[in-house]
Amino acid sequence: MQVWPGQMYPLGATYDGAGTNFAVYSEDADRIELCLLHDDGSETAVELRETDAFVRHAYLPGIMPGQRYGFRVHGPYAPERGQRCNSAKLLLDPYARAISGSIEWGEEVYGYHFGKPDSRNDMDSAPHTMSSVVVNPYFDWGDDRPPRTDYHRTVIYEAHVKGLTMLHPALPDELRGTYAGLAHPAVIEHLTELGVTALEMMPVHQFVNDHRLSDAGLANYWGYNTIGFFAPHNAYASWGDRGEQVLEFKQAVKALHEAGIEVILDVVYNHTAEGNHLGPTLSFRGLDNPQYYRLTDDPRYYMDTTGTGNSLLMRSPHVLQLIMDSLRYWVTEMHVDGFRFDLAATLARQFHEVDRLSSFFDLVQQDPVVSQVKLIAEPWDVGEGGYQVGNFPPLWTEWNGKYRDTVRDLWRGEPRTLAEFASRLTGSSDLYQDDGRRPLASINFTTCHDGFTLHDLVAYNDKHNEANGEDNRDGEGYNRSWNCGAEGDTGDTDILELRRRQMRNFIATLLLSQGVPMLSHGDEFARTQGGNNNAYCQDNEISWVHWPDPGGKAEDGSPKEAGDGESMLEFTRAMVWLRRDHPVFRRRRFFHGRPVEGTHDELSDISWFTPEGDEMEQQDWQAASASAMTVFLNGHAISEPGPRGERIADDSFLMMFNASPGDLEFLLPVNHGRQWQVVVDTSRPDGVPHGQGPKADGGDRITVMSRSMTVLMRPA
Repeated sequence: MQVWPGQMYPLGATYDGAGTNFAVYSEDADRIELCLLHDDGSETAVELRETDAFVRHAYLPGIMPGQRYGFRVHGPYAPERGQRCNSAKLLLDPYARAISGSIEWGEEVYGYHFGKPDSRNDMDSAPHTMSSVVVNPYFDWGDDRPPRTDYHRTVIYEAHVKGLTMLHPALPDELRGTYAGLAHPAVIEHLTELGVTALEMMPVHQFVNDHRLSDAGLANYWGYNTIGFFAPHNAYASWGDRGEQVLEFKQAVKALHEAGIEVILDVVYNHTAEGNHLGPTLSFRGLDNPQYYRLTDDPRYYMDTTGTGNSLLMRSPHVLQLIMDSLRYWVTEMHVDGFRFDLAATLARQFHEVDRLSSFFDLVQQDPVVSQVKLIAEPWDVGEGGYQVGNFPPLWTEWNGKYRDTVRDLWRGEPRTLAEFASRLTGSSDLYQDDGRRPLASINFTTCHDGFTLHDLVAYNDKHNEANGEDNRDGEGYNRSWNCGAEGDTGDTDILELRRRQMRNFIATLLLSQGVPMLSHGDEFARTQGGNNNAYCQDNEISWVHWPDPGGKAEDGSPKEAGDGESMLEFTRAMVWLRRDHPVFRRRRFFHGRPVEGTHDELSDISWFTPEGDEMEQQDWQAASASAMTVFLNGHAISEPGPRGERIADDSFLMMFNASPGDLEFLLPVNHGRQWQVVVDTSRPDGVPHGQGPKADGGDRITVMSRSMTVLMRPA
């Protein structure tokens, strides 16, 4: 076999049409062997003799895409100094573009013998672990272009690749649970009809099913257990894992782009699947443990701000390079449009405290590729001072956990909620205005993958996670949920009707709030997980989306009445499109609370009224029992210009919220216009009267049912 010196960059395995360049970083290693793996279980070892700046490299002519490989690192094994090199462990390439196979759990993949954590284990892991794969980088993107949807026009749909597609009735069996399933016309049609502009995929970086979960007959379904930051997860590929997963992912992105849908990846750069000091040796640990991980004062152990056993060392230039190279790869080579960063506060921990000006954020800010895509932070971790909502740099948007909590509190009847609800409804200026950000910095959501589904939020007071095998101890115990009078399934028609109304309230509030709305997959047709609020390990029908019966024909041939799921879907679609049709619901600047200069309108851009029609005063906001109000949105007082500097004008709206347990009579403000028409009424089974709602004038009274909201429109 010919071995040429090769190049130190790019890292990983780079195929150029005639052969492959291999490059891997390690300061700990005395020497590194590149192991080419063969299907008969044998391997060919090639020592990487060339070294530049701790990067060992070689070029092998004739090594083609599909070739499996790994590294064996010879070096010090001294856990007391944080060093864990062991040539018996076949290691994944941190820059592998594809990963083949899965882990066969046993002592072989660990650096110690079970029950003896201070021992050294020299059992060969190669037959029991995953392997890296050389991939073909060439792909016909055609005329693919990023949609580049502005934030104010964005509607995000959080989805799990397998969960969304596994039970879709229109998908053939071989495409269910795969990237190809996402690209199927039936799935894309659902997203486009719903009005979704961005698909936020739960983790698709190659992840590992934990040893503990595998032994328990469960799986790491969510995927927050990354081992390959460049590789699409191989189990989501429908036709192979020797690089086929890369092509299939690219094809899915291309199809979604053709439909005008952006692709945002949920990424986990805060930790890896190797866990704590008792975890397996799969890649980073065996290559250069002290350079990749945050170690404690006793280097045998790992600092853990993620709740997973380890945290990546964010002050290491090599970790920062890995993350930035990965981000750029997914943008430039895989054409994704943005990232949602899991436990992003950990990325800010350059030393111990959360520092929003840490090196990682500096690098993102100046990067000409990464800084141009959507960057969304989950602005917390489990470490001290980890809840950082509102504290990320101006380039970033954030999952707004305060929005979620406040909206839930209002609709479940929590006292003294109205004032904060008003702030969340209007874009959370208290969180984002002081650093130059706009309402669009707030990613609004009421549910997501973590916690109750929308259905379960109104059907359960308590979590029901028994299937997870942890005696219901796992998952959040304080969910701000309300079961409406019965826990779980019930035949009580009044309770069922109230639950449907509450779901419509949540959807309408979300879509008509300032900021960027995010829906969780299946909530649009009221999917349930049976009260499980931590279904991270449930790769089964508990977590998979059950698609609703579209109606069809009854036995006598007449149209069948739409079920709850279909009715909820129709309402959600209507709310998304109401938002898209009216710029007053998706403003790019915060409200002024006064008339806007140059608009020739004496009315304020926003006004707040009691149900009696009086302008809200301080005591009205602070009253413990306050749970109802009217919000006036002035479509003639939008201060931001259009794309060519033109003035934006819209219809005006009155939003009437009644979160109290009794019906209330609302007086329409006298001086804020006449000829109003109801366009949303969540007390109705359809929720939207399609322009046929009752009409009213200023000074008229309208009854708003308990725990419901009514929206009226006045044409511009």
